Amino acid sequence: MTPQSDEDEVWRQIVASFNDTAERDSADQPWPDSENIPAEPTRRVVKPSEELEEDLDEPEDKQDDDEEEGEGHFVPPPPPPLPKLDLPSKLAWVALFGGPAYLLVAAMANWQMEGWALFTAVAAFIGGFVALVVRMGDGPPNDSGWDDGAVL
Repeated sequence: MTPQSDEDEVWRQIVASFNDTAERDSADQPWPDSENIPAEPTRRVVKPSEELEEDLDEPEDKQDDDEEEGEGHFVPPPPPPLPKLDLPSKLAWVALFGGPAYLLVAAMANWQMEGWALFTAVAAFIGGFVALVVRMGDGPPNDSGWDDGAVL
């Protein structure tokens, strides 16, 4: 018998026994007592001793000192300040968000919008977007020195 015919025979047996029921039902299988859990968990109320209460009532400054002595406590440095925007960038951001904001408020308030107002709001959005994209630039930064690295 070849290995291929053995595999075919095993496969036929698997397919033939596909719809057969299991020989042993899961209810008949033994269950270890260590796996059983009580129906209701028991609850205990423990009153803290006087010594423990004294430890809990220690001054806050002592607790802070203990925390400072612990290793591994990372305090990040303060973030750098945000860069200052020039006037054209500020106007572009206001136009980018102001145009759709006006249209949203006008639609929610059921205002009658004139054609020129709609055109101005859409043009402000498109103009603000274009202005921000054009101002991004695609060149290297001015302070990069003589070596630009890998330029593709």
